[in-house]
Amino acid sequence: MIAARYSQTGGSDVLEVGEVPTPQPGPGEVLVRLAVAGVNPTDWKFRAGATGSLNFDFQVPGQDGAGVIEAVGEGVAKAWKGERVWVYLAAWQSQWGTAAEYTVVPVEKAVPLGDASFELGASLGVPALTAYHCLFSDGPIEGQRVLVHGGAGAVGHAAIELARWGGASEVVTTVSSPEKAELAGAADVIVNYRQDGAAEKIGKVDRIVEVALGPNLALDLEVANPYATIMTYAADQPSAEVPIRAAMSANLSLRFMLLYTIPEPALHDAIGGVSKAVEAGALTLLPLHRFPLAETGAAHDAVENGAVGKVVIDT
Repeated sequence: MIAARYSQTGGSDVLEVGEVPTPQPGPGEVLVRLAVAGVNPTDWKFRAGATGSLNFDFQVPGQDGAGVIEAVGEGVAKAWKGERVWVYLAAWQSQWGTAAEYTVVPVEKAVPLGDASFELGASLGVPALTAYHCLFSDGPIEGQRVLVHGGAGAVGHAAIELARWGGASEVVTTVSSPEKAELAGAADVIVNYRQDGAAEKIGKVDRIVEVALGPNLALDLEVANPYATIMTYAADQPSAEVPIRAAMSANLSLRFMLLYTIPEPALHDAIGGVSKAVEAGALTLLPLHRFPLAETGAAHDAVENGAVGKVVIDT
């Protein structure tokens, strides 16, 4: 098969695209013929060595994708063959990511896609599962006001739509430009956090999905209702200074999550919830930036450089 791969960590120039052996499904696994692969910040960070070392003689990058199951391993029902699926965390502790014509994953990482597009399927995985856990891990959000920071990003976009689907009374989001405000248009209230009076425009909220805890914490504390939860999912800043008395006085919950290591029951809850939202038509696509498999390096660079929209690879 044709795949992108790297044998050492570094810049996008370590990526090569060419023939590698097609993996075969082992017990409990399925072989997926990929149609589209999603590209996330975690992909270039893994490739760059920012989040760990290389564990194989070569690594095919990419956690998310969508396609059709072509073969099944021992113990997997043959009825899975021909199923349209989305896959998640394909390259987590595995050599076979989604920037390739095929990937092999445990059958539980291949989720029925139904009639939804492969593009949407490839956009689920890391962003939607992260958004779901941030929103619902502390219980239902029905009737609550939810603040989603960075509503134009992939996680933010999914969080806005999942919050609406989950019954939030109002969804507020922050953006940094008019262009990004258009992409976050599913929110009830859109606030440019760079402008004066952001806290007053946001109002009081019960749950906060946080992309930049360090810079945003003061604003979060200003808008958080008593007993609110702040869940942060990104670590681009090494630290945040927490004013303990203010957080104590409001009985706030400050929580952190990394999708790869959340408890298995929580991951299963997120998969089930995202699947229900897809079936209900609640999740939509951001504008796509499409790259051919041969230009996987350029796709990584686009994400690293902050492309507005969703970067995908046609495999």
